[in-house]
Amino acid sequence: MIAASLGDSGAPLRILCLGAHCDDLEIGCGGTILRLLAERPGSTVRWEIFAGDAKRVPEARSSAGDFLAAARHAQVEINSFRDSYFPFVGAQIKDRFEQIKAELQPDLIFTHRTEDLHQDHRLIGELTWNTFRDHLIAEYEIPKYEGDLGRPNVFLPLSSAIAQRKIELVLRHFRSQAGRRWFRAETFESLMRLRGLECNAAEGYAEALYVRKLLL
Repeated sequence: MIAASLGDSGAPLRILCLGAHCDDLEIGCGGTILRLLAERPGSTVRWEIFAGDAKRVPEARSSAGDFLAAARHAQVEINSFRDSYFPFVGAQIKDRFEQIKAELQPDLIFTHRTEDLHQDHRLIGELTWNTFRDHLIAEYEIPKYEGDLGRPNVFLPLSSAIAQRKIELVLRHFRSQAGRRWFRAETFESLMRLRGLECNAAEGYAEALYVRKLLL
């Protein structure tokens, strides 16, 4: 498999992470974030969640604290748009995107797939492309009931230590989700194992991303 680098090796990055719900970023690209922050000292992160309630916001802030511990600076913002109703309040969410755009110019953006079948996920992905027209956008994937996993074109191999750290943090912080049948270590490990197989990762783990445009 052909390997590519992200700009100057080791140089700090300005990273924007966009998630519809409080655990989306951790599940979709948590391992990637842990790896990038370890390899790119001095990086900064804007962590933007669009739906959060009284129960889940404390979980999300605690989780972000661990996932972003290696960042030079991390700004965590959790909005209160209504879960599952994003398409019906799209104008207000778009306004929030415009505010974010005015506040920073990221080197790398992580967001939901535009082909995700969850309506909230899909809208966040679409508004990312609508708002950030000249940026590197990487769409992450989330395993779920709809069965909408695709064919990714970018892979981030992960060490076994990082993969297990991701799983441990997700399960520890998001206890409100423990009753859901899919919220299991096996779910998260199996997808990283599959993507690790597809990219021949040295330690057998990887996260996959979908990059529509890439300037070489």
